[in-house]
Amino acid sequence: MSPNPDGRPAEEVAAEAQAIRSDDAPVHGGRVLAYVYDSGVPGLAEAARSALASFGEVNALDPTVFPSVRRMENDLVGWGLDLLGGGAGSCGAVTSGGTESCILAVLAAREHWRGRGGTGTPSLIMPVTAHAAFVKAAHLLGVRVVTLPVDPGTMRVRPEDVRDALDAEGSAAALVVASAPSYAHGVVDPVAEIAALAADRGVPCHSDACIGGLVLPYLRRQGRAVPDFDLSVPGVRSLSVDLHKYGYAPKGASLLLFSDAEYRRGTYFTYSSWPGYPVVNTTLQSTKSAGPMAAAWTVLQMLGDTGFDRAAARAIAATDRIVAAVDGIDGLRVATAPDTTLVAVVADGDEEAGGIDPFVLTDRMKARGWIIQPQPSCGDLPRTVHLTVQPTSLDTADEFVADLAAAAAECRALPWAQADPGLLAAAADLDAATLDDDTVSALLAFAGLSGEGSGRLPEDAAPIQALIEALPADLRNRLLAGFFSVLFTARRADGDGPPQGGDADPADD
Repeated sequence: MSPNPDGRPAEEVAAEAQAIRSDDAPVHGGRVLAYVYDSGVPGLAEAARSALASFGEVNALDPTVFPSVRRMENDLVGWGLDLLGGGAGSCGAVTSGGTESCILAVLAAREHWRGRGGTGTPSLIMPVTAHAAFVKAAHLLGVRVVTLPVDPGTMRVRPEDVRDALDAEGSAAALVVASAPSYAHGVVDPVAEIAALAADRGVPCHSDACIGGLVLPYLRRQGRAVPDFDLSVPGVRSLSVDLHKYGYAPKGASLLLFSDAEYRRGTYFTYSSWPGYPVVNTTLQSTKSAGPMAAAWTVLQMLGDTGFDRAAARAIAATDRIVAAVDGIDGLRVATAPDTTLVAVVADGDEEAGGIDPFVLTDRMKARGWIIQPQPSCGDLPRTVHLTVQPTSLDTADEFVADLAAAAAECRALPWAQADPGLLAAAADLDAATLDDDTVSALLAFAGLSGEGSGRLPEDAAPIQALIEALPADLRNRLLAGFFSVLFTARRADGDGPPQGGDADPADD
């Protein structure tokens, strides 16, 4: 909807902005176990938001005009290198988030491959559990993806499969990716073995520690067995670690660290053959706010090494409590022992054997005020529930596991979610590439995904999750894109556009 032509008072606008948030899940308090990372440290979020606002108008495009950008970025990168095994020549950059870090990591590898004389189409070798950001990077950069299965027991990629893929790809191989840990299951791939195999063939390895890089080093200090994964591992040429995850900074800030400056140079864009200013971009963005970087810097200064150590200890203590509780609930189990603070919960047995459907469990927990994340099956990997456990989760762990047990008891009396047979039958004859928007809208409405109201999924979303799981990948991708296209339909001054939520009182989070 267009703004009031005469403008509005700041207080009135601020009140409406808060009211718009009333449909949002709370970002603090530990009841959302995905998407948010709550340190639970008093005053930390407020200080970070203050820095975000204070530096919001500082343009990080030019550190010669705004030297604060250089100071804060160098501080953050230096801290990351010290923590994550950087050598004397190591370097890095602050990016807008894990996806940008992953895209730049693939860009660095592609340019390195070209510099070695690579011709044709380069390839990226990765386990199926690697983050989708790498597939997005490959799509944008003209790189072919070679996806490897993981061991269904450990959820880790097997080194011998990486070796075989490297041999099959030969000179086309430009990058191997390993996760530290994988988002879906919370386990660290055998990075050292993978990187060694890649290095033997002159191929860089990227360690994706976006979600674990600021937890794993502290768990190791606390005596936990942590696999080698950082820049100290021979063959690891780049590593990503998100500051807005377990760095507890506001969105979006991430670190992309490199073994050396020559390798990093492949990510830089420079252009001076035009009548404007010489353009030098160290990330995908050109103009960018220094606010997220300043917020991350503020969090680092406030917490210090001791604060991050304490946060990791609280998060892993909550994780241990939840894992023990899950394994004590009939019909549920932890998919595999996590290496860090991410947990995947799976049915212990199928429906006939008394296993509990993770999709139905997600709905029953939502009814109790908990947001947990359903994950569809993939190949021979089963559907699961994902939990991102945070330091503040230690305060709510007892309540969470009690509600989990009660929700599981409810689920035992409920059938597993199945995709609508009629929609599956209709989908069987559809070609996703030729679907027009009207057909997609009709299919979405039939599936209960019209995008009306606040845009949230229905309270009983398990059948929709089952449908997403059951459809062919190209068709579900087309429908998901259509759903988001409906969600992001502009509100116009004449009232055209989707119904909107946000009329209730501001949420207390």
